Amino acid sequence: MKLGLYTFAALALITIVGVVTYTLNPNNYIVEVMGINLNFPVAAWIVLPMVVLFLFTVGHMLFYGLKNYFKIKKWQRDTDTLEDALYWSLVNEPKEQKYAMDEVGSSAALLSKASLSVSDNIEGLSPRLSRVVNIIQKIKNGEYIDLKEEKMAKVFNAGNPILVQNRLNCLESDEKFVEGVMRATSNYSEVVQKEALEIFARKADFEAARKYTKVFDVKNFLVMLNRVTSEDNLGLNKEVLSTFIEDLKLSCGDFIKIAEVTKKYFKPDENLALFNKYQKDNDKAQNAYLYLLFEYELMDKVGTFLEEQEENEFVKFRALYQLKRQNAKYKLEDIIDIHSVCAETKFL
Repeated sequence: MKLGLYTFAALALITIVGVVTYTLNPNNYIVEVMGINLNFPVAAWIVLPMVVLFLFTVGHMLFYGLKNYFKIKKWQRDTDTLEDALYWSLVNEPKEQKYAMDEVGSSAALLSKASLSVSDNIEGLSPRLSRVVNIIQKIKNGEYIDLKEEKMAKVFNAGNPILVQNRLNCLESDEKFVEGVMRATSNYSEVVQKEALEIFARKADFEAARKYTKVFDVKNFLVMLNRVTSEDNLGLNKEVLSTFIEDLKLSCGDFIKIAEVTKKYFKPDENLALFNKYQKDNDKAQNAYLYLLFEYELMDKVGTFLEEQEENEFVKFRALYQLKRQNAKYKLEDIIDIHSVCAETKFL
């Protein structure tokens, strides 16, 4: 029973009993207590125990009412804390939480070490949880979400898989963001850096890429190189090429792949001058230089180069050179698999 209703009913009953008693017996009754005579109407003596009982019951109800009130408040606080724990587990950033009720804390503590993955939207969630589940589902489905606009920019740590996926989604739809990642790679995870570089290599020209040679790897440089055509050289020239070669750690096979492209688009003298310089600076470019000398049929220069090397080096090139000197009409590809020749030399 509610305290207000109980108070009203009790006081009404006390009043009725008092009035009825006084009507039946309006006389006084004297009670001596410790030498003091208490002279009150009979009706007062009748309702006095009722008043005392009423006060005790009100006190009892107030005590347990307050006790239950504070317990409910603890449950409410724990409900809010549990919602907070669920939120951080959903965004893959679990955090320690303190619970007022042991009944909740003993089980909910698991959320401080766990991340939750939701396969679909769920009905009946609180607005906060419903909103974050909806955002996460959109990100998983490939949609880019502006986290600043959603006031979630500071929610995720740099390596959070949800943040990484959202940035990958952005890379697919925003070319400016791709170059933004290229400019500040240290601000992004390795996965995002790698994806940004691959997209950039598929779309940019060498003039734009020249600014990011320190960021490039060999694989994506070769991707760009293989995009060059006679109709569009993508801004490739000897200065740009040399910049990349200086900054990349190229293997023997990489130099050959580069030579296969440059022989199509660079003038022979210009191309040979470049690779002559490269092979002097880096032994791993020697096979590529020899390859170009044979392609351009410069046998005198081939002979001069081979004379400067050890007898046990460039064995297949030497064999082809001897055949060429005997006027044999062999082509380089008849004798040498240019893509495996590096494995047969010390210049890997």
